[in-house]
Amino acid sequence: MVSKSSSEQNAKGHVEQLKRLQLKDPEFYQFLQEHDKELLEFDDEDIDDDDETEMHGDEIEDDEADEFDAEQLDHADGKEVKSSTNVITSAMVDSWCSSIHENRNSGAIRSLMRAFRTACHYGDDTGEDAKSKWSTMSSAVFNKIMLFVLKEMDGILRGLLKLPTSGGKKEMIKDMSNTKRWKSNNHLVKSYLGNALHVLNQMTDTEMISFTLRRLRFSSVFLAAFPALLRKYIKVLLHFWGTGGGALPVVSFLFLRDLCIQLGSDCTDECFRGMYKAYLLNCQFMNASKLQHIQFLGNCFVELIRVDLPNAYQHAFVFIRQLAMILRDAHSSSKTKKSSQKAKHSSKEAHNTKGKESFLKVYQWKYIHCLELWTAAICAYSSEPEFRPLAYPLTQIISGAARLVPTARYFPLRLRCIKMLNRIAASTNSFVPVSPLLLDMLEIKELHRPPTGGVGKAIDFRTVLRVSKLTLKTRAFQEACVFSVIEELAEHLAQWSYSIAFFELSSVPVVRLRNFCKSTNVDRFRREIKQIIREIEANSEYTNKKRMTVSFLPNDPATASFLEDDKNAGASPLSKYVASLRQRAQQRNDSLKESSLLIGQDSSAFGSKIPESDEDDDVEDSKGDAVFSSSWLPAGTPKDKEPTEEKQKKKKRRKELQDETASDEDIVEDFTLSSDEEGSLSDAPADEEVSIKQKPPKAPSKKKGKTHRRKNKKRKQSNQVVSAV
Repeated sequence: MVSKSSSEQNAKGHVEQLKRLQLKDPEFYQFLQEHDKELLEFDDEDIDDDDETEMHGDEIEDDEADEFDAEQLDHADGKEVKSSTNVITSAMVDSWCSSIHENRNSGAIRSLMRAFRTACHYGDDTGEDAKSKWSTMSSAVFNKIMLFVLKEMDGILRGLLKLPTSGGKKEMIKDMSNTKRWKSNNHLVKSYLGNALHVLNQMTDTEMISFTLRRLRFSSVFLAAFPALLRKYIKVLLHFWGTGGGALPVVSFLFLRDLCIQLGSDCTDECFRGMYKAYLLNCQFMNASKLQHIQFLGNCFVELIRVDLPNAYQHAFVFIRQLAMILRDAHSSSKTKKSSQKAKHSSKEAHNTKGKESFLKVYQWKYIHCLELWTAAICAYSSEPEFRPLAYPLTQIISGAARLVPTARYFPLRLRCIKMLNRIAASTNSFVPVSPLLLDMLEIKELHRPPTGGVGKAIDFRTVLRVSKLTLKTRAFQEACVFSVIEELAEHLAQWSYSIAFFELSSVPVVRLRNFCKSTNVDRFRREIKQIIREIEANSEYTNKKRMTVSFLPNDPATASFLEDDKNAGASPLSKYVASLRQRAQQRNDSLKESSLLIGQDSSAFGSKIPESDEDDDVEDSKGDAVFSSSWLPAGTPKDKEPTEEKQKKKKRRKELQDETASDEDIVEDFTLSSDEEGSLSDAPADEEVSIKQKPPKAPSKKKGKTHRRKNKKRKQSNQVVSAV
């Protein structure tokens, strides 16, 4: 209490000094307003926030200290067993728990919260608290305290404050903040949440963290009364959501969603920005093992948008506008690069580097994953009036990104963009011109040349944005490109296979497909192209027969209901053909998954493992007993007191590791790194982009020494002959 009052006095004194400065020297005060606003916007809230989160327990220890002495009796055995003043025993914990269950004894609750604080801060490097009455406990006592407090404290606090057994809104806490019950018990709530946050930062086991968050989630509504703790909880939850393993990301997301639902605008803005930033940090690099985890993070973000759609629209508008500005800079730099080709060589190099940097900001995983994230959001909420207007600008950005660098090496990126456009068109029921992007790919010269690079390895377009020059010459790349173009073009045309204007819509793609069929020399490509042409023509006959029987004009609104029953049944020839193509693509993706070693092994996904009912919570509580029963706490020794034997073993192990690394470095002599020009190691397969060649040392042979001597003798003899001549 003394430290808190002194901090308040210091804050008030600082504010008074600023007021006097404004009257005494207004010019200097105006200078501070222009250059250092943070100094003038000083508030004592920050000092209060720091005091709140430490939770030294002074308020708990000052009240009812006499009741603590009475609670040191062992009620279970009926014997008066007095314990030492600085050791927490199992009998003490049992007596507190029994008195809390029987009559909600306030002295027992306060004593248990003091023990909970000691358990959460046990083994800290900052040293023991001199004011604390306890400093040591065993592992069994630690487990008993943690399990009881995490399971029962939410119900105990709600009973003391006369609140519902579950749920609640921030208005409920604000209305109760001026009542006598809250003023007499708010320090218990603050101690529980603050000390639990401290122990979360000390834990390393994911199961223990998941169990602790699962229990703290029931008390999330109390964070409305403590803004400083709320900000710290959001920061910790975002870290666990983005980097955790197992069930920890799911539990963290459910906690964040509950905070947004219960507290509203107090934390939704911070959660939106924090989750978007964490998503970007995870999307900088891509491989098969991170594919499922990134999809999970995107699904979580889309699910959180549902909580507050009008507020989410404001954030989506800002983030999509940032993507458009990046694309605009890339397009403008590419135009200046073309116009400056007649300039000097030095200025040309500067323009080349600038243009390369600008388009690489677009052609990277972070940018593409952002486009996919907002595509998923717009597809999920396309029927909502808040998000539907964002479909058009996002479509323009995706189309511009696909056309930025129209080379064969970036075919995987273009196909990703085309898939996004097909998804937006299907969800919004709007026409997006995708066929020109696909048909231009068939006219690339690499597809009309024989594969001089051999068969090559199968390429997973989901994990690469560009391919190497060697991969362009392989048969596997050509097949993947042609088959992907056919699949996406069929998807695009199948969306309008029930339109009354399908014949006019498909006429240009059919002509260009026939031209490719005539120009290519590969029989398997011809068969696939002829097959899709037959399906398109059959679908045209199907729609033409139906529209010969109608009497309305093309601009009549009745055209929207044309072939509506057939569309619901999927009876068109092109829809049946697309179903077979999807099955073939799924088989190909499954074969690529089997070839991968780490695909989705440690990723998180939504499922039935997360408890949503009381029965599942009981199951998780039993799991928590097993988790906390493990010796997380050292038996009677803080963290900073490690045995000397363990330290010696660690030193020996470090020396062995150093020796091993040193020996490895001695063996390696020369490394030659060969990579494709303008290539990034993260965008291309490792076996194609990078090749590391090791040259082991060779011992000199006797034969080479003899031949070297003979050559020297011949050189001397020839020199003597030349000098004589």
